[in-house]
Amino acid sequence: MSTLALHRAVLRDGTALPYAEAGYPGGTPVVMLHGYTDSWWTFEPVLRRLPTSLHGYAPTQRGHGDADKPPEGYLPEDFAADAVAFMDSVGIDRAVLVGGSSGGVQARIVAGRYPDRVAGLVLLGVPATLADKPAATGLWERVRRCEDPLDRSFAEEFASGMTEAPVGRGFLETVVEESLKAPARVWRETLRGLMETDLRATLAGILVPTLVVWGDKDPLLTREDQQTILDSVPGSRLIVYEGTGHAVYWESPERVVRDIAAFAHQVFPPRSG
Repeated sequence: MSTLALHRAVLRDGTALPYAEAGYPGGTPVVMLHGYTDSWWTFEPVLRRLPTSLHGYAPTQRGHGDADKPPEGYLPEDFAADAVAFMDSVGIDRAVLVGGSSGGVQARIVAGRYPDRVAGLVLLGVPATLADKPAATGLWERVRRCEDPLDRSFAEEFASGMTEAPVGRGFLETVVEESLKAPARVWRETLRGLMETDLRATLAGILVPTLVVWGDKDPLLTREDQQTILDSVPGSRLIVYEGTGHAVYWESPERVVRDIAAFAHQVFPPRSG
């Protein structure tokens, strides 16, 4: 198991983001971007299992967890700009970007706009779009009425729906605790940004190698949705995790690590000599 180290990065605009670091310092840089209401903790099962060939970074994004919570900046393009600023802050010139759930939206924005910074893109249960999904519309109807303090039972219901098979109770409780650190306005504005942005447009112009991972029991994303990504990103490849729900990296962290490591070796081979 890899050892985690916790740090804090200060972006050029002064926003402070906590981040977890794991793996081998000489390994391929892998930057993991979490999804809606999560924090770096959502990647803890993956970070703990990183091989020496990888050097993982998982920042908590603005407004979430223990990150700074500025009054604005919660559109997908804002989170994408933060991801690039984070890489600058910690000295990463080029990395494999891994996006979990909606974190894959900002990851693909970065890949499309800054291809020189991205060796490869891994999308773990990432939507092509949300506008056509009743589950997303239903979530918005509940979130837009949220007020502080957030209802813990709602956060628990939301988190528990991310997997098909049960995950460790302690892990899930921590995920819920982390989500409750985001104030109601961040829940609202982040989801509003995802719902109102043309997410299909963020698939345009991605030319870096792309791996798409999807659980076939995902209650939100269909095979057709994932096909939209494959049709939009030249040369992209799909791996289906049978019997797995939305958060494949919670349910099957060992397999996710293996697939990321194999992909990273292909797109960012180790230097010889």
